Amino acid sequence: MAWQGLATAIGRLMEVAMEWKNERICDVLNLLLGAFLLASPWLFGFAAGAETQNAVICGIIIVALSLAALAAFAEWEEWLNLIVGLWVFVSPWVLGFTATNTRAMGIHLFVGAVVALVAAIEVWMLHRSPPHLTARN
Repeated sequence: MAWQGLATAIGRLMEVAMEWKNERICDVLNLLLGAFLLASPWLFGFAAGAETQNAVICGIIIVALSLAALAAFAEWEEWLNLIVGLWVFVSPWVLGFTATNTRAMGIHLFVGAVVALVAAIEVWMLHRSPPHLTARN
């Protein structure tokens, strides 16, 4: 009995996942990356200062933009995520992260590159096949 319930739940989750557009998957990925960046100062012991402030502020912005995109898609959210992702990528050099905390630099480089890449892919998908307006009933 329990296995049937589990199989049904898994089947329903797969149906929901198949109904999601690729754009939603990109938004969820950026949401998770933003949450990771936001939590990274405490998870990895960043030095107090620019590393921590940048991770928290940019993490909050990425999470907020991703939630907004999930709630009501708009192209400008993806462009802003692209810009924030690029900022996170270059920020270690611009803000002069200390050489002693290479984890902070590595995390910023990784998260920034992936967020920017995912946002760029999402913008590309949007322009490759623009959404069509539909009438509400």
